[in-house]
Amino acid sequence: MLSFFSKSSQPSETREGKVVAFLNQKGGVGKTTMAFNTARALSEKGHKVLCIDMDPQANLSLLFGLSEEKFHIHHLLLNSLRELKALHTPVITSELIKKYQDSDVYLDILPSGQELSGFELSVAGINAPRQLVLKRFIEKNSLKKHYDFIVIDGPPTLGLLVVNILCAANGLLIPFQPDQFSRSGLKHFHEVLEDVSEMGITDSPKIIGYIPNLVDKRRKQVSSDFKLISQELNKGPLFQEFANKVQLVKASAKKKSVFDYKTKEYAHLQEQFLDLAQNIGEQLS
Repeated sequence: MLSFFSKSSQPSETREGKVVAFLNQKGGVGKTTMAFNTARALSEKGHKVLCIDMDPQANLSLLFGLSEEKFHIHHLLLNSLRELKALHTPVITSELIKKYQDSDVYLDILPSGQELSGFELSVAGINAPRQLVLKRFIEKNSLKKHYDFIVIDGPPTLGLLVVNILCAANGLLIPFQPDQFSRSGLKHFHEVLEDVSEMGITDSPKIIGYIPNLVDKRRKQVSSDFKLISQELNKGPLFQEFANKVQLVKASAKKKSVFDYKTKEYAHLQEQFLDLAQNIGEQLS
């Protein structure tokens, strides 16, 4: 069901594609599920989409039906650095790009793996800017010419991997769960974003918006925290909240997107993700 570099990813004759990253320091906010279904929504609109799994946990890769890949994005990033020739592996980008199981959509992925957790140590001694490894990898492989959108799922940390994602991204989407831990995590995330901006080595990505996820407003504390966080998020738009729906959990458990279901109980979720995809296209046009 999965194949190598797909026909859908031939070079585009139009403008360059955009890089969209899903980030949050806090884990458990549904970031990977949001990235997966948003990528699928973009492909449903006819866009050519590449997902890059930049989380060593490789949960996005799992949603694509991949597990324990021998070679993955970590090896490609190291291969892109001449200074690390001793660490190079015999693999090229086109061999690692896999297609989503549904052949009717333009959706590919570059998988991740546990070795990516050692990325920071691997590049510690290089002379090239360590913050720009991912950005330059995307440029060297002309991925923006092959795809309309590149959707990146980042790790729940604020280390070098996230800095690389911030430097490579055109736009950011920040899923969060309305609680005190998310409030604190968002504050730290904004500080890292400001640090990247102050580096001056690349343009800062645009905050496309914040996505309240797994929201259950029947609980008083959730409503209170949501209101407080909403008042503090003055650096980007706040999207309609995604309720804590069993359908989203069910789809992810079966390694499917909400668009793989044709029943009416999934219709509202599909509409939400399509609206999100539309917003991404408008803000990054």
